Amino acid sequence: MKEPEKPHAEDKFCCISKLKVFLLALSLAFLGKTMSGAYMNSMYTQIEKQFNIPASLVGIINGSFEIGNLLLIAFVSYFGAKLHRPRIIALGCTVLSFGCLLISLPHFLFGRGMGETPIMPLGISYLEDFAKAENSPFYLATVIGPFLGLLLASFCAELFVDIGSVDEITIAATDARWVGAWWLGILICALLNLLVAIPFWFLPKSLVKEGETNEPEETSEKTATPLQENDKNEAKQTMYEIAKDFIPFLKALFHNPVYMLFICITVLQFSAFDGMISFMPKYLEQQFGKSASDAIFLIGVYNLPVLCVGYFSGGLFMKKFKINIYQAASIAFWVSLLEYLLYFAAYWTVCDTSPVAGLTVSYQGIEQVSYAENTLLAGCNMDCDCPLKIWDPVCGSNGITYVSPCLAGCKSSRGTGRSLVFENCTCVAASGFSSQNISATLGHCDGHESCDKMLHYFLILTLVCSFIFSLAAMPGYMVLMRYKILLMFFSAGIPSPIYFGALIDTTCLKWGTMTCGGEGACRMYDVVTYRWLYLGLPAVLRGVSYIPSTLVLLILKKQLKSEKPVLLNEPIEMQDKGQEKKKFYC
Repeated sequence: MKEPEKPHAEDKFCCISKLKVFLLALSLAFLGKTMSGAYMNSMYTQIEKQFNIPASLVGIINGSFEIGNLLLIAFVSYFGAKLHRPRIIALGCTVLSFGCLLISLPHFLFGRGMGETPIMPLGISYLEDFAKAENSPFYLATVIGPFLGLLLASFCAELFVDIGSVDEITIAATDARWVGAWWLGILICALLNLLVAIPFWFLPKSLVKEGETNEPEETSEKTATPLQENDKNEAKQTMYEIAKDFIPFLKALFHNPVYMLFICITVLQFSAFDGMISFMPKYLEQQFGKSASDAIFLIGVYNLPVLCVGYFSGGLFMKKFKINIYQAASIAFWVSLLEYLLYFAAYWTVCDTSPVAGLTVSYQGIEQVSYAENTLLAGCNMDCDCPLKIWDPVCGSNGITYVSPCLAGCKSSRGTGRSLVFENCTCVAASGFSSQNISATLGHCDGHESCDKMLHYFLILTLVCSFIFSLAAMPGYMVLMRYKILLMFFSAGIPSPIYFGALIDTTCLKWGTMTCGGEGACRMYDVVTYRWLYLGLPAVLRGVSYIPSTLVLLILKKQLKSEKPVLLNEPIEMQDKGQEKKKFYC
């Protein structure tokens, strides 16, 4: 009997090379996706200020990304797995690039939208199907990369929105009215996403699983992965035959208790994370007096490197110890809970409220917080007939900020541009400031000089929390992949920036005014209430998420013991072989 021919080294090398090419292309796609996402999340405050819109509307713009995902994620995850996944990813990258171009146009709705949808579910599932099970945590750990997005955002935020008009600017980057060149980075992201789509057009629909060989046809049927076997049959199916199984597929998913609990967990956890990251630059600006550029840079430097280290460490831990499913779920739960408890220390990283006459202090310098507009008027400026709607802050020589030179009671001025000085300011004298120099200069008083230490405490705390969170993420994620649960819930979160933005708007002390006379962007917040809402809402959402997390652990342990007791002692890659036919059941 003729022996089957041995596979050629070139064939084996070709298959492995294609997997490596896909991994490289997927890494670049994730780089473009996360770079665009991180950049946009960092630039929403610039868009808010340029177009004079409230944070709630910014939240809706941000939430349009989730809406685009929700509209297509179920269809892409189901139909995409049966079609040519690399080409669908290529199409998604192209649409994402086109969406970035639209964002750069002021009269279009901003949002990354549905072009990003295929990258996560189809890219990771393709990698999981054809990479070694024990290597997949390591592979997944290499596709993390929004760091460049934040660096780009920091650079663009330092540039004024109208790059050619810098000489005419009289405000500093820390001013609430400063608008960075947000559109510049969007164009760069659009070009990157268009370029990374190219290699996906040339990749095959399926590959030989890594570690296996290109054996002859009669033997390869025994070793091919279930997905590879199905590819031949599905190629003969019509779209109608594929689509008719979609509803039963969804019914099976929604009757799966572990899947439904994971949806609840992910909606709560990702809602908390998305809301926090969307408004974190604004939080650093308001709480610690940093410019948008500095805030974005600090977020990137302190958080993203340790996130990458944590993901790598979690992936290597999975690979080295080959832990089983229940162990992975337990590690994810307890490590995440530890990070959650450390998170509450952020409530003690506080700074003194910046004194603004009529808003946070009285004109006599007594501390008080007022949301009423009439408190901007006092005896020292009553006869000046000052408009109350404008925001043109000046810093008095007494260290108190006034909403405008008129409301500071200033009678005269000297100098031009940034060197403009207002003199004879009666409200500065009314505060009890005993000096002949009762003047005011342009801009907000820098009342956060003594707050640098608290800022570093806050950033170090976020660094530690980010590292612990990323350690828990990889074991938890690999549990989901081993159970072949559809990745729909990765974008199933309610658009949390919408209600985050609406709540933040309730803390506004001074609104800007649009040219039509309507309410514009907020110029100053009650930082104490802002802090409690910004930190408290994620704490509540994440706290509730540990209820279904506990139930998942209990159900998982019970199922594994009753259905396959041996699974509790087998490493994850062994479990994977026994569950390849269970595409959406636990």
